[in-house]
Amino acid sequence: MVDRYIREHGRRLYGLCCHLCGNVPDADDLYQETWLKVVKNIARYDPEREFEPWLTRICVNTYRNSLRRAMRSPIFGFSDGEKQERALMCAPAPQGEDYSELYEAVECLPEKLRLAVILYYFRDMDIAAAAAALGVPAGTVKSRLNRARRLLREVLDETDLRF
Repeated sequence: MVDRYIREHGRRLYGLCCHLCGNVPDADDLYQETWLKVVKNIARYDPEREFEPWLTRICVNTYRNSLRRAMRSPIFGFSDGEKQERALMCAPAPQGEDYSELYEAVECLPEKLRLAVILYYFRDMDIAAAAAALGVPAGTVKSRLNRARRLLREVLDETDLRF
């Protein structure tokens, strides 16, 4: 049963993992962890609903959990949340041929805004699907997208790119 979902949604899920992680090794790990959680929790899936928002929510939550684990790691040695936030905001950007400045700017957004932008603009989810994937109301997604667009406009103001 899960094999069918992997065939149908695997490629898009991997693209989301690459957007979230910004590098192939971490994206591979996130992809595998997401499918493992799907297999473990497939009995909880409601077939009356669309599969992709459920899958995306698992992926986003798995990504968030991995960030939290990394921030608690003694290797990072953060003493407060502000330093953690700065580190997250400056994560490496995936390189795009034509839109590298945009990708860089998106990668530097705060996590909540970045996730909303990735789901809505890069993964072509509508507001309702993005809200379901993030576990927040639709109005919150709209608010985050509005704030993200404002921040991106400020960052990209000197360039020809418009978002």
